[in-house]
Amino acid sequence: MHFAFLNPQGNFDAADSHLTEHPDFGGQLVYVKEVAQSLVDLGHRVDIVTRLIDDPEWPEFSEPIATYRGYDETSLRIVRIPCGGPQFLAKERLWPHMPEFVDGIVRFYGDAPPEFTTGQYADGGYCSVLLKATLGIPFTFTGHSLGAQKLDKLGTTAGNWTEMDERFRFSSRIAAERLSMEQASRIITSTEQERDEQYSHPLYQAAVDVSDKERFSVIPPGVNMTVFEREPNDGEAEIVAGLADRVKSTGPFVVVSSRLDEKKNIIGVVEAFAKSEMLRRNAELVLCIRGIDDIYGDMSALSTDERAVLGPIVSLINDANLRDSVHHLNIQSQRELAATYRYFANRRSVFALTAFYEPFGLAPIEAAACGLACVATKNGGPSEIFADGSGVLVDPFDSMDIANGLIHAVDQQKSLSDRGFERVLSTYTWRKTAENYYAVAEGAASTLERLGNTGHPLDSGERIMSYLSGRK
Repeated sequence: MHFAFLNPQGNFDAADSHLTEHPDFGGQLVYVKEVAQSLVDLGHRVDIVTRLIDDPEWPEFSEPIATYRGYDETSLRIVRIPCGGPQFLAKERLWPHMPEFVDGIVRFYGDAPPEFTTGQYADGGYCSVLLKATLGIPFTFTGHSLGAQKLDKLGTTAGNWTEMDERFRFSSRIAAERLSMEQASRIITSTEQERDEQYSHPLYQAAVDVSDKERFSVIPPGVNMTVFEREPNDGEAEIVAGLADRVKSTGPFVVVSSRLDEKKNIIGVVEAFAKSEMLRRNAELVLCIRGIDDIYGDMSALSTDERAVLGPIVSLINDANLRDSVHHLNIQSQRELAATYRYFANRRSVFALTAFYEPFGLAPIEAAACGLACVATKNGGPSEIFADGSGVLVDPFDSMDIANGLIHAVDQQKSLSDRGFERVLSTYTWRKTAENYYAVAEGAASTLERLGNTGHPLDSGERIMSYLSGRK
């Protein structure tokens, strides 16, 4: 089968340039790349269709066609379509150029278009809607995160609506999401909770009904088992030697690895250590934070927002006299992270993710694939991932519950490690994600349905203003 993944925002190249270093180059790119490669490994053809950028500051994205190492143009290619001029444009500035992008896709394929498309995020979904209207190609919509939740989270009101819409293009985004939900053969979510909570927002009423389970497929992301696995990779000895030099203790440890974001609640784990003498007797803490070699020294390499998160963590470590129990590692790559997970798994260690809310929870299953026992927030995707008891769920707002969960996980490390690893193998691999995508595509109706009543993107502003005016 010939698939096209439509991704106007961000970009793709063999080196994964700028990945996680820019708001438009986040986890969506990893998701798309992994699903695409796994579909090809199953015998299908995939094009990742994105925007061509001919900008000296972004030289990686100027070639019309590119490939990944190990794949050629007959199996997996990156197709870059020009639109909106040559310069890089942030995702919020792409909306006026989406019809031009789709016209370019139609010209590129000519008489041999793909059989199925996937719309990733609102702009990719909108492009799939336009392609369906033009060529009758069915599609799935994977929203990842939705505009209505961002609108609420950022404190958008009737009073600041004009400014917020100008900055974040909520009118276009939410209208595009509504069209995508209505016209997709199936909506893809990572968890049932994502489906029930995100898609039931009032701004999506009449576009989709979450009680109609036939409109959705819950397809979780997976783990790259060539990187995150129990067995060491080639060339790992140098990484292990560096870890042994930095962390002299023999374990057990509690390992935390996430970006410096207040929502990730790293400080909750530090508070657990500060409050629980039993936890301090049973384990030490390892903080894996990218971009800084010494958390107690110069933080100038971090952004203002990152320093705002790390500062209180360091203050708490100092105030609670935890320096001897807290170690810091500057992890630079996925392969280094996987080697770090394996190193600490061999020292009877536990991985902790205590975010206030986690939409899915890829980090814990990556850690579990490397042999770490897992403790994770009960709010969000981890509650489904570890519903079988293969991990420990905790209340992220209760530091003593975190402490007790960590103590239990350290005590039961071997059992939880084995169960977590089996859980990943049975449910959370990219191959299984790809198999499920193909099953949906294979069963999708190929006839063109009429466009529904969700309206043109320009109508969405009135809908949102009505919602904001009526909200308490």
